[in-house]
Parts: sequence; structure tokens; C-alpha cells
Amino acid sequence: MGLKRENFKMVGKLCVIALGMFAFGYALVPIYRAICEVTGINILALSEREVPGLRPSLPANTQVDKSRTITVEFDVNVRGPWHFKPEVRSLQVHPGELTTVMYEFQNIQNRTMAAQAIPSYAPRQSASHFNKLECFCFTQYTLEAGEKKAWPVAFVIDPRLPKDVTTITLSYTFFEVGGKVPAAPV
Repeated sequence: MGLKRENFKMVGKLCVIALGMFAFGYALVPIYRAICEVTGINILALSEREVPGLRPSLPANTQVDKSRTITVEFDVNVRGPWHFKPEVRSLQVHPGELTTVMYEFQNIQNRTMAAQAIPSYAPRQSASHFNKLECFCFTQYTLEAGEKKAWPVAFVIDPRLPKDVTTITLSYTFFEVGGKVPAAPV
């Protein structure tokens, strides 16, 4: 009788633990969104209305502001079997000036892969002023085993960028896209 009661208590405790784990997993989505909102990490989750700089149409009369210099830092987060890096780590640019930076990518796997880069910006308020005109992050790419590519990012920093922002970090995380690569021949 005592053993049966202990088993019943153990089952109850395990059920509470399982429910707690489920609740924690369910709560992770809003927690993740809140963290991304605060840090500005997942900028692509925001709508075009909130971040107009994601796919801009610049005014034809954009003037270069030679009185200001902005340091743009280029960062990559590499988590996978590939090499991915910017050709330069940082640049000094004037707001309104068209700038192009190249990124190098190499698939070091022995198989074809499909992948896409996701950008993020720091500080967060700079995202709406960082206007990318050309970017490899706009599309997904399929790369053969060992293939090496160089991709451009052409951008203009809006002269209306707040005066207190002197450094912008553009960071890319490269993800493999599942289900996009054709099966290998048999």
C-alpha cells in the first residue's frame, strides 16, 4: 500500500514537471520576441512599415553629408560548415554616400546546400536609416560543394540618422535553408 502511494506521488510530480516544461516551451516565443525587441537582433521579423530601410527607395536628391562620419562595422555569425566573412571589418562613411562592401562565402561541405543571410543592426534605431540597395540577404542561394562566392552589399546611410549615432554595426547570420537542395544523384 505504501509503495502504491509513493508511485502515485511520483507520477503526480512527473506530470507537474512535464506541464512545467510545456509551459516554459510555450513561453519561449514571447520571451524570444521581447529579447529581440530590446536588442534589435531579429530585425527582419518587423514589418516594412516599421523598418522602411530594409528595401528602400531613396530620394533621387539624397545629399552626402560631408560634415559627419559614421563608422560602419561589419560582423558575421558563423555557425555551420562554411566560411563567411566581410572583406573589411569596418569603414568610415559619410551619410548619403553610396558604399559597397563585399562578403566572401565558401561552402566547405561535400554536398550542395541552400542558404540565406539574415541581417541585424545595432543600435536598433539605425535600421531605419541603413538603406541597402543591393544585398545577398534579399535572396536564397544554392552553393555546390566547395563553391566560393563573393557577394556585394551596397548601402546608403540616410543623412537623417540621429546625430548621436556615430557607429553602426551590420551583422549577418548565415543559415542553411532546409528542404531546398535537390537530392544527390544515385
